[in-house]
Amino acid sequence: MNKLNTLLAGAGIALLGAVGANLAMAEAIDDGHSISDDYDVIAKGQYLATLGDCAACHTLPGGKELAGGVSINTPFGKLVAPNITPDKATGIGSWSYGQFKEAMTKGVAPVGHLYGAMPYTAYTRVKDSDLRALWQYLQTVQPVSNDIEANQLPFPFNIRLSLIGWNLLNFHPGEFKPDPHKSAEWNRGAYIVEGLGHCGTCHTPKNIIGGDKNSEFLQGSSLENWTIPNITPDKQKGVGSWSTQDLVDYLKTGVNKYTIASGPMAEEVHNSSQYWSDADLKAVAVYLKEGNGHTTQTEAPKPLASNNPHMVAGKHIYEDRCSACHTPDGAGVEGLFPRLADNPLIRQDDTTSLMHVVLAGARAGAVSSRPTAPSMPAFGWNMTDQNIADVLTYIRNSWGNAAAPVSASDVSKLRSTLSE
Repeated sequence: MNKLNTLLAGAGIALLGAVGANLAMAEAIDDGHSISDDYDVIAKGQYLATLGDCAACHTLPGGKELAGGVSINTPFGKLVAPNITPDKATGIGSWSYGQFKEAMTKGVAPVGHLYGAMPYTAYTRVKDSDLRALWQYLQTVQPVSNDIEANQLPFPFNIRLSLIGWNLLNFHPGEFKPDPHKSAEWNRGAYIVEGLGHCGTCHTPKNIIGGDKNSEFLQGSSLENWTIPNITPDKQKGVGSWSTQDLVDYLKTGVNKYTIASGPMAEEVHNSSQYWSDADLKAVAVYLKEGNGHTTQTEAPKPLASNNPHMVAGKHIYEDRCSACHTPDGAGVEGLFPRLADNPLIRQDDTTSLMHVVLAGARAGAVSSRPTAPSMPAFGWNMTDQNIADVLTYIRNSWGNAAAPVSASDVSKLRSTLSE
């Protein structure tokens, strides 16, 4: 994985530690309940593991399921997602349910306090019955011997006790409480987004020590050289102009009339949201479309004048390099080439993703319903930094878009990062 912008913005890197042994299915857990092999409970737990996209952080590409090893380079050092199979020596098998719940909801494991890259700040909202089902499913996973040193941070960041202070500033424990003034569908969507789905872990801006800026919940961030967009109902920069069906289509297939998922979101669709139930897809869409009542509607700025030198240069580059696929009017081809016209994703403050796909290209995530994923070719090899800045500035200020220009220096910086 590439370098993150913050220590604690990992897409669900659950650093639960590398200790543990297998708790047999017949053993009793610490509160008197026994671990059941009931198919329905285990199936529910498996679905919840998919809903929470556990595999994204705990399963290496081509590796054993949930055996850990996914690494993350942070500004403070390296963290590695641990083995969470029920292996007796290197997994979490020896943990009781109570210890598992402490880790998931309080950020405290047998190894000590957990780093916020494990999104317990969201998982604290998950109800006990769902945690139990998830726990019981994890007991059925094939145990894998894979000893991992999860905490590879240098001194003093490797001192877990420092997280006590971090929690005081950034952690607000407590199970999700439904809003009685909202529909059951909205509340289900809120429960997923704010809880096990941990959408805010990526989509919420971070403060200087990596905690979520909760006053800007879901208003966008950045991760692994990609823009993590605003997904609030803001019509200028968020998903306010998307219909509920647009949101469902995007989560289910990675494609809608506005965009095609790429980067971390393509992985999320591939690993997780394509498998969500129709009811959960709709619930999340309803919640995102309506918001939590704290959305800020951004006023659209005036676009750059068409005779601006960068606009003139960008128009010529667009006509030569982009219009064949995205069409001269920026409308694109639905389901194949993303629409650029009047698109809030084009108007994000952070232009990292736009620069990324032009420099290095991108391939959409394939899903079962769309096994052939379209791709964007790389242009970094034959376009200068100024060329890329100009064409993106033109796109961001044409066909109903209006946003700040892109600078050649920003393109140059990202080009250097991607080449490392």
